[in-house]
Amino acid sequence: MNLGSTITGLPYVGKTTLFNLLTGDLPRDAGSIELFGAEVARLATHRRVHLGLARTYQIITLFPNDTLEHNVALSLLGLSRTRWNTFGRLPESFYREAHAVLARVGLDAVAKRPIAEVAYGEKRRVEIAMALAQKPRVLLLDEPLAGLSREERAQVKSLIGGIPRETTVVMIEHDMDTALDMADRITVLHYGRIIVEGTRAEVVADPKTREVYLGH
Repeated sequence: MNLGSTITGLPYVGKTTLFNLLTGDLPRDAGSIELFGAEVARLATHRRVHLGLARTYQIITLFPNDTLEHNVALSLLGLSRTRWNTFGRLPESFYREAHAVLARVGLDAVAKRPIAEVAYGEKRRVEIAMALAQKPRVLLLDEPLAGLSREERAQVKSLIGGIPRETTVVMIEHDMDTALDMADRITVLHYGRIIVEGTRAEVVADPKTREVYLGH
């Protein structure tokens, strides 16, 4: 992948498995993984975060009884030397930053509410906020639109589309229309091999794309 990160020697891994390998959630069996030109296959997950890598997960993993603001503030610990005291309070600067990031995803009005009291689509946006709070250079989004209503999908798509171009976004998405809408240039893979590259119009018009992915 020419996306600031590369992975070699592993041509047939699954989508989420690929993310897990890039972030260090799974160890590699062979090959190499580079992030911005540095070999990271032996680095711990938090060390990769420090290099500019962040992600969301397919299954939402938040603290349901804590507020949106506190969940995002906790994510900032990954970039800080501050240790989490479960009986204490994080520095106020963490909460100010968390509130600012929640405003960025349209959730500042409910920042003080517990996760358990907000809608599923809002939880998805909290997860994205947690990743954005780490100021990533590469952001991995694992099915961020899964399970959302049409209105919620539109909100999250707008949010993702507004991420600065300096951040590379790699997203797993099963809806072809959504995937095609959100990319300027598209590379189509089939069994680990590139079969088509080009603009949306070029990719959609190519018979190999229609045969493999569009079903006609």
